[in-house]
Amino acid sequence: MIRRVAVRGIIVSNGKLLCARLKAYGGKQATDYWCVPGGGIDIGEAAIPALEREIFEETGVKPTVGSLLYLQQYPYEHGEQMEFFFHIKNPKDFIGIDLSKTSHGEEEIAEIDFVEPTSTNILPKFLTTESFDNLEKQPTKVYNYL
Repeated sequence: MIRRVAVRGIIVSNGKLLCARLKAYGGKQATDYWCVPGGGIDIGEAAIPALEREIFEETGVKPTVGSLLYLQQYPYEHGEQMEFFFHIKNPKDFIGIDLSKTSHGEEEIAEIDFVEPTSTNILPKFLTTESFDNLEKQPTKVYNYL
């Protein structure tokens, strides 16, 4: 079984969550759902630098990484996906992202914006019911679907 490890950023502004809707690229289909920014950790790469790299590639903004908020594990077509979700502490820097000024944004992302979690089709679904109040003080939550 293959385990893919990814990192994601939780970026909240005025109760809304920064999410992207992906376009078709590299053999992948476009999505009708939204997801938080992030991506896979390269072999030999540490989690925090991977998150900083992924978010910068997608948004053009260097994130200030805070605490680990969530861990999610689930099966996918090639094995198992393990994702670490970190609090990003500089949300104001992510307002008004211009995808044309990113290295990967225009290629991978159809749309990126702060969205209302309870009324938007966001994956993973647990993000639609989470409270984003006092993120730095909440304990890490684990969602295991294996």
